[in-house]
Amino acid sequence: MGNEATIFTLSEVSEHNHAHDCWIVISGKVYNVTKFLEDHPGGDEVLLSSTGKDATDDFEDVGHSESAREMMEQYYVGEIDPTTIPKKTKYTPPKQPHYNQDKTSEFIIKILQFLVPLAILGLAVGIRIYTKAA
Repeated sequence: MGNEATIFTLSEVSEHNHAHDCWIVISGKVYNVTKFLEDHPGGDEVLLSSTGKDATDDFEDVGHSESAREMMEQYYVGEIDPTTIPKKTKYTPPKQPHYNQDKTSEFIIKILQFLVPLAILGLAVGIRIYTKAA
């Protein structure tokens, strides 16, 4: 493995963005996944929509297996020039509170949907036992 990796810019990689020529960037590496499009378990649309950008987050969010990661090696064509990838803006406070509140209230609703019938059932059983004992 003495040969130097080819370095691509994001604009070069972005040109490979259709079904007959599809390159994606994951964790700083460039992959030519054209041959893999029809075999990709998640479908070719996902890969095609991941062209022209850093697809690391998309890839990690799905949670790929070790065997998937090993399989990627055969599609490796080079490295991405990190200076050509737009920096992710970390500043997104407006979204955060709403998102967390939604999640919390969803969670509370789920708990209530589960607990309320249980409470009613428990109450009913309790009343029956109590009235039998009386």
